[in-house]
Amino acid sequence: MIVAERFAGEGESLRRVFDARFADERSTRGDRFVWDWWHVPGQYTALRTPAWEYFPRALYERFHRRLVAWGREVLGCHDVSPPWLSCYVEGCRQELHADVPHGPFAFVYSLTRWTGRAFRGGETMMLRDEVLSLWSGGGARGHEYDQLVRLVEPKFGRLVVFDGRVPHGVREVRGTHDPRAGRLVVHGWFVQPRPFVHGPVRADVVQARIDDLVGALGGWIADVPLTGMLSVRASVAPDGRVRDARVLADTTRVSPEHERSRRRAIAAIVAAVRGWRLPRARAASRVTLPLVFERG
Repeated sequence: MIVAERFAGEGESLRRVFDARFADERSTRGDRFVWDWWHVPGQYTALRTPAWEYFPRALYERFHRRLVAWGREVLGCHDVSPPWLSCYVEGCRQELHADVPHGPFAFVYSLTRWTGRAFRGGETMMLRDEVLSLWSGGGARGHEYDQLVRLVEPKFGRLVVFDGRVPHGVREVRGTHDPRAGRLVVHGWFVQPRPFVHGPVRADVVQARIDDLVGALGGWIADVPLTGMLSVRASVAPDGRVRDARVLADTTRVSPEHERSRRRAIAAIVAAVRGWRLPRARAASRVTLPLVFERG
C-alpha cells in the first residue's frame, strides 16, 4: 500500500464544487440530479457518479493530469480508469471484495472532511497479509478484528493506492444523512502498465535493456509461481550509469514456501537494472519500469 498525503492542490476546489450543489437544500438545479443510488444487496450501498462529468472540465482535467503523471512516475501505469465520485451517508458501505481484473492498482483519493466528522465508520478496510496465509507456519491463533483487517482513514487530500486483488471494502457509515457531512472520495484503478521515461535518454535504448532483462527473468523465476506487479525506478546519470535503482511498488505474491526465492528474484532484478549502462545524454533521466507476472 502507498499513501500520499495532501496529494492534489485541486482538492479544496473540488470539494467546494461539491458543497455548493448542496448549499440550498430546496434547490432544484439540474446538476444536483446526477447521482446513482448504487445498491447491491449484501455487497455495495453508496451514491456514485462519474467524477469527470461532475466537476468543471478545466478543474477536473488538472486533477486528472496530476493523477496520471503520478501513476506513470511512481507505478509505471500510463493511465487511470474513468474515476468515480462516491458519497457515503447513513447505511452506506462496501463489503469485502477483490478488484479483478480492473487494473494492477486501485486508488482512493479522499475529499472527506475527516477532522470533526459527524459520522462513524467510513474507513477503507483491507484484509491483512497475515490473514491470507493464516494457516501456514504454525496454524491458527486467536485474532482480534484489528489483527485481521487494516483500517485506513480517508483523511482529506489523502491518496491511497493498493493491490486491488487484496480483499477490501468500506466500513458502514453511521450518523449522518447529509451528503456534505459524509464520506466523499474519488476512486478507480491505475491501468496500462508500461515503462515510463523522464529525461533525454532514448526510449528505444531503454527498451533494449528491458528486453535483455526479460530474457534473463526466465532463469530467475522458473520455479517461482510469481504473480503481481513490480515497479522499479532507475535514476540514470548523464554519463549513462544508473546511480540508483530501487523498488517503488511491489504486489508480487507467492505461497510461503517460495517467499525466499521471490525475494532473491526481486533482488536480482534490481541488481540487473543497477548494472545498466546507457549512452551519454545531456542531462539525468529517470526510468520507471513495471514488470507484470502472471501464471496461467
